[in-house]
Amino acid sequence: MGYYDDDNFSGSEPPTRKPNGRRGGWFISGLLGAIVGIVFFFLISPFLENQGWLPSSSEQNANTNISSNSGGPTSTKNVSLNVTSSATKAVDTVSPAVVAVINLQSADFFDNQYTETGIGSGIIYKKDGNFAYVVTNNHVVEGAGKVEVRFDDETKVDAKVLGTDSLYDLAVLQIPSKQVKKVAQFGSSKSLKRGEPVIAIGNPLGFSGSVTEGIISAQTRSISRTIDLKSGGQVTWNAEVLQTDAAINPGNSGGALVNIDGQVVGINSLKISESSVEGIGFAIPIDVAQPVINQLETNGKVERPYIGVSMTDLNQLPAQSIQQLKVPNNVHTGIVVTDVVQGGPADKGGIQSGDVIVSIGGHSIDENADSATTDFSTYLYKNLNVGQTVKVKVYRNGKEKTLNVKLGGKVFS
Repeated sequence: MGYYDDDNFSGSEPPTRKPNGRRGGWFISGLLGAIVGIVFFFLISPFLENQGWLPSSSEQNANTNISSNSGGPTSTKNVSLNVTSSATKAVDTVSPAVVAVINLQSADFFDNQYTETGIGSGIIYKKDGNFAYVVTNNHVVEGAGKVEVRFDDETKVDAKVLGTDSLYDLAVLQIPSKQVKKVAQFGSSKSLKRGEPVIAIGNPLGFSGSVTEGIISAQTRSISRTIDLKSGGQVTWNAEVLQTDAAINPGNSGGALVNIDGQVVGINSLKISESSVEGIGFAIPIDVAQPVINQLETNGKVERPYIGVSMTDLNQLPAQSIQQLKVPNNVHTGIVVTDVVQGGPADKGGIQSGDVIVSIGGHSIDENADSATTDFSTYLYKNLNVGQTVKVKVYRNGKEKTLNVKLGGKVFS
C-alpha cells in the first residue's frame, strides 16, 4: 500500500549526532563581547551627546512625547503670568492723580488767542466740594496768561493759579472737581532711607503718564539756587532736595515721586541736564513742601523773614577794602552790608552800610560755606520767622556790636 513515497520514509531510527564543542565556545565569547560593548557604550554616551553625535536625553524625551501624542490632534495652551508687583500697584494708585499742566501765553495784544509755550506735570492732592487742588512747580506756570490741566483720559479743564512761591519752586492750582477720579496721598520724606525704591510719574517731553523707577540716592542734598525776583534783584540760598536716579526729564517737573506704597514723598523739580551727567534727579521733599502748599492754598502767598539789606561776601573783597573796614585779623568770614533799605527791619534795628555781619539769631556764618551770603539767607529763610526779634552781631570800625532786629516779611512770588 503506498499512501506515501516509500523512498522518503524509513521505519528505522536516525543515527544520534555528537555535540559540537566549538559552537558552545563561540556563544560564550559573543555574550561576553555584547556585555562589554553595552558597558562601553554607556560610558562614552555622555561624550557623544556633548559632541552632538547623539541626540540628548531631553531631545529623546521630546521625541518620545511627540510620538506618544501623535495619535491625536495637538493644541496650544495660553499661559497667563501674574506680573503684578508692589511697583505696579503703586503706579496704579497714583497715576490717575498725576496730570499735565499746560502753560498758555497770549499770542496777540488783545489776549484773544493763546499758544502753548510749555508743559509740565502736577499732582491732584485734594478734593473739596466743587473744587480740587493741584500742586506743581512755579516755573511750570510762570508767565502764563492761562493754565490748563489735562487728565489721563486727555480731557482738559481751565485752572486758576491760587499762589506761587519761587523760593521753593511751588505753585497751587484750583480746578473743577467734577472730572477728578483720584486724589494722591502724601507720605513722609523724613522716613525715607538711602537705597529705598521710588517711582517718578509725570509727562516728560509731553508723554503723558510716563513712569520711571529708581532709588533714593540721598535723603538730603543742598542745592544752591539763585532766584530772580519779580520785584527785582536776586536771592541765592540752599534748597533742600531729595536725590534720585529715577529719570526726571523736561516735562516731569511738578510730577510725583512716590514710594512703593503709592504715597507721594517728593515733587519732581530739578534735573542736572549736562550731557556728561546721568542718573541724577532732584525732588522737593514732601515734608518741606507741604507747609508751603497749605499756605499757598489758604493765603495765595508765603511770607518769609526779611531783613532789608544788600550784601556781599567779605572774602570776595580785595585786601585793601577789608583793611578799610577795620575787621579784626581773626575774622575771616562774614557778610558786608553794601546798602540798607530805608525804613526796613535792618534800618530800624540800627544796621548801617559798611557793617560786617558775623552772626544772626545765634547762628555764626559758616567758615566752610561756599558763600557767606548764601549761608546767611538759607538760615534766615529756614530757621527764623516773620516778626521775630533776633540778635545780629556786627563789626563796625573794628568794634563788635550786637543789635536787636525785628524781622519783617516778604513774599517771593
